[in-house]
Amino acid sequence: MGLPWPGLWLKRLWVLVQVAVEVATGKVLMTLFPERIKKNILAMGEKTGMTRNPQFSHDNWIPTFFSTQYFWFVLKVRWQRLEETAELGGLAPDCSVVCLSGEKCTIWDFMQGNRPLVLNFGSYFHPMADFLIIYIEEAHASDGWAFKNNVDIRQHQNLQDRMRAAHLLLAKSPQCPVVVDTMQNQSSQLYAALPERLYVLQEGRILYKGKPGPWNYNPEEVRAVLEKLCT
Repeated sequence: MGLPWPGLWLKRLWVLVQVAVEVATGKVLMTLFPERIKKNILAMGEKTGMTRNPQFSHDNWIPTFFSTQYFWFVLKVRWQRLEETAELGGLAPDCSVVCLSGEKCTIWDFMQGNRPLVLNFGSYFHPMADFLIIYIEEAHASDGWAFKNNVDIRQHQNLQDRMRAAHLLLAKSPQCPVVVDTMQNQSSQLYAALPERLYVLQEGRILYKGKPGPWNYNPEEVRAVLEKLCT
């Protein structure tokens, strides 16, 4: 459940202090012990496959940690999680999304009977489930917390910007529908999906709630959930 506004702003203030301390501490440790901190970040990067991409070296992203852009992005993510309403076993928020044709629809429109629906906020295919990619705001926009040698996409200023960015994803031929979040970021907010997250819905309820990415983004957990449903 979301917090009442007075409580929300107090929580936001406390999170602001926490993130400021964490970033300041990280910056000091990066200066004093660069190799040790780099090793720790690389270990986390192993979970996402970033360290195994030959076109994306650690020099493209590790130096961006604890920067001003990093601070604002982490703060946005932490603040967003305060307003999360998606709870495991609870009713799944039926948020508005926009198809790439421009047609407005909702997440529940993609549910078919009792078939599981996997929400991929950020593809993956399974014969016993339907999948939906919801394109949300950029985690590493070129005018935000940017990584070197990354796709050059600026922060979305309007729905057309977001749809153009989503069309770049279509070039990779995902085997499922792709929709975009509204410019109010309703889906991203209620599912606390930034920067990326996985959910499995069934008959309107949340069957699986993945941990926030990138470090805890785990498609294998989704596979295990779906295989269990098939047995």
